[in-house]
Amino acid sequence: RAAFRLSHPAQVVRVIDGDTFEARVGVWPGLEITTKVRLRGIDAPELRARCPDEIAKAQAARDALSAILAEGAVGVSQVALDKYGGRVIADASTRKTPDVSTALLRAGLVRGYEGGRRDSWC
Repeated sequence: RAAFRLSHPAQVVRVIDGDTFEARVGVWPGLEITTKVRLRGIDAPELRARCPDEIAKAQAARDALSAILAEGAVGVSQVALDKYGGRVIADASTRKTPDVSTALLRAGLVRGYEGGRRDSWC
């Protein structure tokens, strides 16, 4: 619960894939920005993959992220700039799910990721 109170309120615009979503984030009272949020510490399979198995896993991860974010009262915290620009890296929480990344990891839909080279899902 404390993590949610310390977060910035976010309204989800769309889920991009299993580890990224676009949101309108309240960064200050009366000030919102729309940005892509990459979930910290995880890597989801890619929707534009070479093998059908990875595509199926990517769709499952995206659907799970959509379901979690649909719980409502989404917040983002520990926001940092992503190395590629155009998005941020952050932790996300909902009223029911205090750590979205951990929930996806526990469900076996994503892998842990601390930067660097990504392993293939194929």
